[in-house]
Amino acid sequence: MKIEVDAEGLNCPEPIMLLHKAIRESSHGDLIELKATDKSTERDVDKFCEFLGHKLIEKRISVESLYFVVQKKDKNII
Repeated sequence: MKIEVDAEGLNCPEPIMLLHKAIRESSHGDLIELKATDKSTERDVDKFCEFLGHKLIEKRISVESLYFVVQKKDKNII
């Protein structure tokens, strides 16, 4: 399943909070697509995946926006 999270226009920590909520509501193997504009989200998503063990499948950064695809790796990881 693919879940889309639109955090464009939101500032830290809101994009990572929305990603965390989507992860909690998803199942093992689901993909969460996050769109954001706050540049600190890049660092936050990297650390979030590293710390909680989820897989960062795709990351695209441009001047206007940030785009990530995160895969939930384990049903027991929130």
